[in-house]
Amino acid sequence: MKPIELSFEFFPPKTAEGVDKLRATRAQLAPLKPKFVSVTFGAGGSTQQGTLDTVVDIAREGIEAAPHVSCIGSSKDSLRAILNEYRAHGIRHIVALRGDLPSGMGEVGELRYASELVSFIRAEFGDWFWIEVAGYPEYHPQSRSPRHDMDNFVRKVKAGANSVITQYFFNADAYFRFVDDAQKLGVDVPVVPGIMPITNYSQLMRFSEMCGAEVPRWVARRLESFGDDRESIRAFGLDVVTDLCERLLDANVPGLHFYTLNGAAATKAICERLHA
Repeated sequence: MKPIELSFEFFPPKTAEGVDKLRATRAQLAPLKPKFVSVTFGAGGSTQQGTLDTVVDIAREGIEAAPHVSCIGSSKDSLRAILNEYRAHGIRHIVALRGDLPSGMGEVGELRYASELVSFIRAEFGDWFWIEVAGYPEYHPQSRSPRHDMDNFVRKVKAGANSVITQYFFNADAYFRFVDDAQKLGVDVPVVPGIMPITNYSQLMRFSEMCGAEVPRWVARRLESFGDDRESIRAFGLDVVTDLCERLLDANVPGLHFYTLNGAAATKAICERLHA
């Protein structure tokens, strides 16, 4: 059985305690030998410096780090400046996203879509960066229709993306159909499924509502029934997500990308069950 290619997502800490916690999380996950880790940033670049600091910190540990770069609300000059800074630090892997416009901010910016951002990066930096883009097996929450969503996805891949990380999902068939449909339209880059460990019912439902990920009714009802019993939530969540990962791996997916929320325990437990 071939090794599982793993990658993890972190967010930049806002406090000294958060920095220490994330370093401890990375130390716990490092034995899993991730191919890379990605680092998010807030709307409108609100934690862009935090992203840069976190990425540089991770790179010093010898782990490949991929910062999220969002175009919404940004000028070409500001994007060029941050990308030049990443290049100066030897960072060669990024996640290119449209991003969300912060509340109260009226300016969309010079680039409105992820496809335009990918094209801009390729025009400015050639092949320096390995570019990841996002995929939505259950459709982007703001898409007008499934066809419109797929057309946008194909456009940003063909603009020069190297690979794709999907939004998390709990329905494997949605992922399989998404990949099949994309391949029929000429997408030939790896599409890595995003995996969300389940550790907190209310948090999961809130995140899923925001990002358009469907939590199956039977899963939501079981989680809800546990009330404040965190151990039961974690145990059930571990079973559900491990089963999902096993089904994906049986289909020879190119890897698994875990949304860690800066914690190690749940992701580590799933990977250990998968013998990763």
